[in-house]
Amino acid sequence: MKKLLLATTLILPFAAPAAAEGTLNIYAWADSISPDLIAKFTEETGIEVNVDSFSSNEDALTKLQAGSSGYDLVTPSQHFVKIMADEGLLEDIDAYELAAYAQLDARWKGQWWDPENDYSIPLAYGTAGFSVNRDKYDGPVDSWSVLFEPTDLAGSIALLSYPDEVVSAAQLYLGVEFCSEDKAEMKKVYDLLVAQKPSVVAYTSDNIENRLGSGEVAAHFWWDGNTLRLRNSGANVEYAAPKEGLVGWLDSFVVPAGAANVDNAKAFIDFMSTVENATEQYNYYAHSAPVAIDESKALYTPENAPELFPTVPVVFAQACSPAAQDLVTKVWTDLLQ
Repeated sequence: MKKLLLATTLILPFAAPAAAEGTLNIYAWADSISPDLIAKFTEETGIEVNVDSFSSNEDALTKLQAGSSGYDLVTPSQHFVKIMADEGLLEDIDAYELAAYAQLDARWKGQWWDPENDYSIPLAYGTAGFSVNRDKYDGPVDSWSVLFEPTDLAGSIALLSYPDEVVSAAQLYLGVEFCSEDKAEMKKVYDLLVAQKPSVVAYTSDNIENRLGSGEVAAHFWWDGNTLRLRNSGANVEYAAPKEGLVGWLDSFVVPAGAANVDNAKAFIDFMSTVENATEQYNYYAHSAPVAIDESKALYTPENAPELFPTVPVVFAQACSPAAQDLVTKVWTDLLQ
C-alpha cells in the first residue's frame, strides 16, 4: 500500500457493513477511490456504496481472517492478494471473464499473485520510497543511505508504523533478498534499523501529509503519488530516486469469501475500469493506472509528475513463506521494543 494513510471514512453515506440488496460495502485504502466516481456509480445503478478505510495491508488481512467482515470489495496489495487467496479468504470471481479484464494492461495479467486471474483486478500501482521537505533538507536523495544512515537528516526522519515496505526498502539497500529465510541476512536488516532508530522521531502511518508538508520532519517514508499530490498543493517536497531501487506495489479489487453482494462488486469493478472512469480515477488518486486510460485527458506525465515515472529499478514486494515472514515480524517487533 500505497496512499494517504488517514484512518477515516470517506464522506459518503455510511452504515455498518450489512448485507442488503442494492448495496456495496468497500474496505479500501483511505482516500483511494474518487468520491465523484462512487456518486456516479450510485446514480447510474441505484446501488448504495458504503466505504470504510484501512491503513495497512496487515489490517485488511486481519479483518478478513476474523470472518464475517460484511465487506464486498477490498483493495489489498499484490503480495497480500496471494496470502488471502492461499488462505481461502477470497471469492473466486472468474476475474478473467469481467469486462475490466479486457481493459487491463497485459503486463498485469497472469502475475504470480493471481496466475489464473481468478480473484483480482488491479486498481492502481506505484512505488514506496521516501520524500523530503526541501525547505528543511537540500542534500542528495539518490540513495537509501540518506534515510537509513542519515547525517544531515538525523533527528528529523519518520517511518511507517508497520514493517511491510520499510523492511523491504532496507533489504534493497543492503542487497538482501526479499523474503529471505537467512537469519544472518535479516540480522543485517535489524542492525541497520536499530542504528537508524535514534534519528527517527516517529514510526507512524497517520498524518504524513501534514507532518512532512509542515516541516515537522524533513524526511518521511512515503509513496509516489502522495508526494505528487502534496507537491501540487504547494509544498516544497521531493520524492527520492534511490539508486538501489524502490519498493513496488499494486493494489487490486478482490471480493472476500462469502460476500453478500458479489454481483454489485463485479459491477463496480467493471465500472471503475472503463477508459473514462479509469482516467478520472487516475487524475484523482495520482497513482499509475493498470487499465487503459484516455491519455489526452490524463493530468500526469513524466514532465509534470516524475514521481509516477521512476528511472530507478522497481522491485515488487513478495508474499513470503511463514519462516521469512516470522523473521520480518521479529525484526520489527524487536526494533520497536
